[in-house]
Amino acid sequence: MIKTGAEHIASLKDGREIFLDGEIVKDATTHPAYRRAVASVGQMFDFHSAPENRELMTFETDTGTRANRIWQLPASYEELVTRRKGLEAWTELHAGFLGRAPDHVASCIAGMYMGLPAFEAYDPARAKALADYYRYARDNDLYLTYVIINPQADRSKSAAQQQDPFLSAAIVDRDAEGITVRGAKMLATGGIMANEVFVTCIQPLQPGDEAHALSFAIPMNAKGLKILSRKSYEAGAPSVFDNPLSSRYDENDAVLYFDDVKVPWDRVFIVDSIAMTAGQFHATPAHVYQNYQAQIRLKVKIKFLLAIAKRTCEINGTTNFPQVRETLGQLAAEAAMVDAFVAAMEAKGSMVGPYFIPDRHTLYAAQTLAQQLYPRFITALRDLAGGGMIMLPSSVHDYENAELAGLIGKTQQSPAANAEEKVKFYKLAWDAVGSEFASRHTQYEMFYAGAGFVVKGHSFRTYDWDGAGALLDRMLGSYSLADEVKAPSPARAAE
Repeated sequence: MIKTGAEHIASLKDGREIFLDGEIVKDATTHPAYRRAVASVGQMFDFHSAPENRELMTFETDTGTRANRIWQLPASYEELVTRRKGLEAWTELHAGFLGRAPDHVASCIAGMYMGLPAFEAYDPARAKALADYYRYARDNDLYLTYVIINPQADRSKSAAQQQDPFLSAAIVDRDAEGITVRGAKMLATGGIMANEVFVTCIQPLQPGDEAHALSFAIPMNAKGLKILSRKSYEAGAPSVFDNPLSSRYDENDAVLYFDDVKVPWDRVFIVDSIAMTAGQFHATPAHVYQNYQAQIRLKVKIKFLLAIAKRTCEINGTTNFPQVRETLGQLAAEAAMVDAFVAAMEAKGSMVGPYFIPDRHTLYAAQTLAQQLYPRFITALRDLAGGGMIMLPSSVHDYENAELAGLIGKTQQSPAANAEEKVKFYKLAWDAVGSEFASRHTQYEMFYAGAGFVVKGHSFRTYDWDGAGALLDRMLGSYSLADEVKAPSPARAAE
């Protein structure tokens, strides 16, 4: 099926337990902390279900039905590019500010399915559960989030060595029906708006952590699942004009607590295996495929931020300053680099079984550089704007006062826009660059793929060191000391 926005929003009225500000949120679709973000996701489903977007946003499955391209398993370079164009169009609806929109975790599950032989070698029953779940999620147009990080506690100790052995989600019991899980996981970004959650651990596990070595998916309204929401930026942004991004695209993050949640065996993909818990990401295309989606999203987001940089200079009348053009040129080059990395990982992709997968090292190179690029990009936008992002009317209510409205018209001058246009633009720019919502995004872009050393470790692990070494050895082998030094004479040798 292909869901509409209304159908997706209705699916969230399922009795899930969301905790915010000390209370249970009975309906996230109408609550002022979440309703606009939920509506934004609804618009995404309306877009992909619109008849005019059928070819762009959907594909024909092996059963002859249509499904969202986020679930597509490309069998060629051309199919990979076609899928990417659909993801780009979807991302443009939120300018890349929904970091865990439905296409992210769908890409992860699809990548795991593409690596089904690794699961079959581990356990045929778990492989069947994964294959069945992929088709179920695809055919029901589900929005998945995931929790793959353990809560930060004593990071010098493994999951099982924490003061509470069930601080991090672990198996507490099992029977013929399934496993019972107790403990917490992070970060459930987008979980407020998702249908289901994929639960596992991407962090390295140690011997003794077997109870934490699990992988499964459950609905967000599963009995015993508690959603502990962080502060809502949307709740603090009642006006779209004043906060056009945080009022509509605060996807939220949450800690999930599993209060003895029962997971049936047909939803369990890994149990007790530390090796396979890591292998589900790195012995399959999953990690590459999900982070390829993240780079597509970043490509759109950086393009949006570059437009803010250019418009800032136009608003301020500084576009022709040599030093400003230098900054814009640098930012444009970096935006082109992000774009080029996406094209390169596609062009350098290869077949993995019957599927065409983006190039692994090019992806990790892109992530390594993007982690460093994003905060620099934001700082450059601050430099270009100066105080313009700060000295703005306090809220839309200032315009309800005729005297204030007149003063705003006089003081918000620009050679390229009238006062209302200038205020509107700078309110948007601040929400993208300097607000609490924007600060969360900077933190997100710097760490969603892991700490810097983790991402650089992926780059180190996947680079073609053998090829580079062979190139070096060929050069070293093309000359020798013996070619240039004569053999010593007998007399000199005797000396």
